[in-house]
Amino acid sequence: MNATPLHIGIVACSAEGAALCYRTLCAEGAQRMGPHAHPEISLHTHSLADYVACLDARDLDGVAALMLSSASKLARAGADFLICPDNTIHKAFGGVVTDSPRPWLHIAQEVATVAAARGYRRVGILGTHWLVDSDVYPAAFSARGLAYARPGQDDRRLLGRIIMDELVYGVFEPASVSRLQGIVQRMKDDGCDAVVLGCTELPLVLNDGNCVLPTLDSTRVLARAALDHALGGPAA
Repeated sequence: MNATPLHIGIVACSAEGAALCYRTLCAEGAQRMGPHAHPEISLHTHSLADYVACLDARDLDGVAALMLSSASKLARAGADFLICPDNTIHKAFGGVVTDSPRPWLHIAQEVATVAAARGYRRVGILGTHWLVDSDVYPAAFSARGLAYARPGQDDRRLLGRIIMDELVYGVFEPASVSRLQGIVQRMKDDGCDAVVLGCTELPLVLNDGNCVLPTLDSTRVLARAALDHALGGPAA
């Protein structure tokens, strides 16, 4: 373990996912470091509306500029490295890392590492339509020799509506949870042996206990990878 843990910078986008990431860092930091202890953490976010406007306009340069603006503020606050608990805006990651003032962990790469370690072979991708349509997870899974599947178009629209109209606002409707569980069932029927919760709000309503497939919780996977990095190695 590092004598002085590294300072974690969170480049946030949506509130619920960022809050879950922050809470995980603090709670699991205490499990590893001792009562009430966790690494230093700073968080910055631009308005989610600014990100959505760029995504709707397919302006990945605009998304990257917002992420880099947060990165610069966090670097000035003392962050040693950066994480982003939002899968969708990793679409712009390639335009971020080359100009970033600090190194980053990549959420999909961390999830792919865990998926491979658990022996999964074909992973379903759940998230916003921007994320599901993108190469963020296919690239990460392919690099690990994992197959993947995307939901059908109707399910992509349903996912997007529930995420953007409900989950990002902290609204958790039982009927919507049931519909999400139905999507997981269809991913199982499509031959998947796990699903990635590729929206950082999805772990607030889906988990191994209420799904027919094992879930890869991208929010907590990223937070745990950040703890490993900040502390100088994985948990014993």
